[in-house]
Amino acid sequence: MIHPDTEIRFISEQVGYGVVATKLIPKGTITWVQDELDRVYTPEEVQQLSPLMRDYLETYCFTNNRGEKVLCWDYAKYVNHSFVPSCFSTAYDFEIAIRDIQPGEQLTDDYGYLNLEAPFRSVG
Repeated sequence: MIHPDTEIRFISEQVGYGVVATKLIPKGTITWVQDELDRVYTPEEVQQLSPLMRDYLETYCFTNNRGEKVLCWDYAKYVNHSFVPSCFSTAYDFEIAIRDIQPGEQLTDDYGYLNLEAPFRSVG
């Protein structure tokens, strides 16, 4: 579940949509937690899906440290990649703000280290 002081906004033609802070989110704040509504797909389940659904998962999922695809039920799926991120994924299925995130600023994560097949891909 994404932090409540966020919303989805159109960022640009190149990026598409992203998640931005609506209020100050202080450094150290949990910004996302995997919950029961998020859908986790094993590699075997992904292979059983149609090509159209696999493309959807490639666009809107991230790959966790167990090689599973995680599809967030809310707009957390629009958190974009950055090499200078505002958030950091932990090994415990949550993300934290690694610096203060100002109102209007995007929540971003360097998920390239998890999703090595597409480290430059923006999901917006």
